[in-house]
Amino acid sequence: MPRFETYLFRNPMGRTSLVRRPSRPASHLAWLVSLGLVGLLAPQQASAQEKAITRTATDPQLSWGPCPAFLPPGCGIAVLHGDPAKDNVDVFLRVPPRSTLPLHLHTSAERMVLVAGELHVSYDNQPKVVLKTGTYAYGPARLPHSGYCASSVPCVLFIAFESPLDAVPVNRSVSAVSVR
Repeated sequence: MPRFETYLFRNPMGRTSLVRRPSRPASHLAWLVSLGLVGLLAPQQASAQEKAITRTATDPQLSWGPCPAFLPPGCGIAVLHGDPAKDNVDVFLRVPPRSTLPLHLHTSAERMVLVAGELHVSYDNQPKVVLKTGTYAYGPARLPHSGYCASSVPCVLFIAFESPLDAVPVNRSVSAVSVR
């Protein structure tokens, strides 16, 4: 009775297949290599409708909208890519100089890069961090945090949200989380 081996194979496009094949020790390596080459040679599918984009924080084509009411006056959000009501949205957040972002949380994790200014950020039970232009930061979902734009120019933060965009104020004393 022949022996069978089962393999889980994932091609470069992310499709996973369960492959069952009789054991053949001599051809085993050649078979695995051929599977890899077929996956590498498979055409990569890109959406014909989607175009590459680039934006700067000062781009006149950006459409700046208001922030939620609990954030400081003059705060703005510009959607760079995606739909704020759906997963995977990228935005610029602009915070006026010397203004405070009150304690809040997001239901999504956020990946950030400070584009302009100096932003002091405090997450619950963690030391304050100072973001300078070019600094990357990661904020876990549902972790309360606050911020302070310490610069004399607006702070502009690139944020990539995994889930729909939201900002939920946290009602407790901001003094518990020092931002300055």
